[in-house]
Amino acid sequence: TALTIGGSTGLVLFNNGTSTFGATGVFFWDITNSRLGIGTRTPATSLEVSSGGINDSIGNVRDIPQLTKSATYTLAIGDIGKHVSTTAGVTVPASVFSAGNAITIYNNSASSITITQGTSVTMYQVGTATTGNRTLAQRGLVTILCVASNTFVISGGGLS
Repeated sequence: TALTIGGSTGLVLFNNGTSTFGATGVFFWDITNSRLGIGTRTPATSLEVSSGGINDSIGNVRDIPQLTKSATYTLAIGDIGKHVSTTAGVTVPASVFSAGNAITIYNNSASSITITQGTSVTMYQVGTATTGNRTLAQRGLVTILCVASNTFVISGGGLS
């Protein structure tokens, strides 16, 4: 079966076991660009394959969108899947994130900043049982991954 997603013509490889195109997932071979594509027929929830890459409702899935902050900042639900470029401290709050949510933080300054473990939050330094606030060196980069309710793991370069 042939279809078009994001302007590319493709051959359906799998359509969630249905014979018609509804709002089900579709894996297809993108004939136009010679690559594997994923999508649905419903544009609001689809992944689109185009010459610019694979996109969903937020944008290119290979990009990590940037949020720029210049004052102390508390992470929010809208930060998931993004990177926060900051020159000030960042707090990881309780009761906001779910397992699998990840946020990257870049210290865009010449000084160290503090990543604060919020009240009722447990934030482990990767590979250790150490919890608590962390220091991120100048130009350091870390990713914070929620692994359970109010439990996080932090890892990256310039982290202490």
